[in-house]
Amino acid sequence: MDAITIKNLDVVFGDKPQQALDLLDQGKTRQEIIDETSQVVGVDNVSISVKEGEICVLMGLSGSGKSSLLRAVNGLNTISRGALEIKDVDKQVDLATCDEETLRHLRTHRVSMVFQKFALMPWLTVLDNVAFGLELQGMGKAERREKARTQLEMVGLSEWESKFPHELSGGMQQRVGLARAFAMDTDILLMDEPFSALDPLIRAQLQDELLVLQEKLNKTILFVSHDLDEALKIGNNIAIMESGKLIQHGQPEEIILTPENDYVRDFVAHTNPLNVLKGRSLMQPVSELKREQSRLQICSAQPVWVEQGSEELNLVQNAQLVLHYWDSEQSKISEIDHSTVVVASPDIGMREAIELKQRSGQPILLVEKGKLVGVLNDSEFYDALLGNYNSVEAA
Repeated sequence: MDAITIKNLDVVFGDKPQQALDLLDQGKTRQEIIDETSQVVGVDNVSISVKEGEICVLMGLSGSGKSSLLRAVNGLNTISRGALEIKDVDKQVDLATCDEETLRHLRTHRVSMVFQKFALMPWLTVLDNVAFGLELQGMGKAERREKARTQLEMVGLSEWESKFPHELSGGMQQRVGLARAFAMDTDILLMDEPFSALDPLIRAQLQDELLVLQEKLNKTILFVSHDLDEALKIGNNIAIMESGKLIQHGQPEEIILTPENDYVRDFVAHTNPLNVLKGRSLMQPVSELKREQSRLQICSAQPVWVEQGSEELNLVQNAQLVLHYWDSEQSKISEIDHSTVVVASPDIGMREAIELKQRSGQPILLVEKGKLVGVLNDSEFYDALLGNYNSVEAA
């Protein structure tokens, strides 16, 4: 069951939303509707689902509708038409039709939010800011403070619990906001450009910390960002919006490799592909390698051949080289030198693959289920750096 399911959602700001909806059905643009009715279409017929444990990043230029969509997920924006279902234990609750009591329940037990401006209460200590949502849930003082201390320890602020927000740096204040949201122990976390007001180094650090926390807590996160590199770094999926419409939704690599239109293409034009692309997307497939009977030449510049066995590869008549099956969690980079031919997964990241190639000087062999599927050599790395990958389909 998906954590969030959105079906044909429209959000209109104004006192006569039906007029705007009628014009939408006639094919009018957002600007035409504003000119005719003074109603603003924030979200236009969006359908999207977010799986449990997924980080989905909403992206777009200012006014694209990403924050309007996010705020509909916890009822801050009224749904004009369509359905927006939130998983509540073993059932789905539609925010378009639920009553106020159900909405309050979802906000206090299922959905929490981290704001761009931190939204800390200046008269409360750090500890009581983190515990504030638990107080709204009706939890006793001793219990909520104990839980808040656990969350402060998780974000590295245990020694600051008695301080007030003005005594903390911006990055520390945002950590308090994260701790408060995680303390609620809700299934779904909404994050509205939470790091955009921070310095680049602090932002990168908090992005890393969020990913570490996500590994431990496995929340469903809907994250608004205008920074594509941030989206590519943290998102399992990215949804790009324009004028209230959903333009493209997919995995980061898919967004980079197969942009839906010029709007998306412009978005990805200046990003660093090495942060996203995997070996599978750029490899020279095994079908293009020179073959002699059961042997495959893995490098045209030198006579290095391999033979495909039933479950593994073997080097052919080359006593100077050894195969090293690379495991990024168990192998050490110091084990790789110019006598090594690295065997890796097709899902290896390009940064890691380039480092391995630089140390070994040999092609990187990509193996899946014991079978050679492709090779990464210098030309493939040059293609990645130059952006020559638009013709390659995302895996």
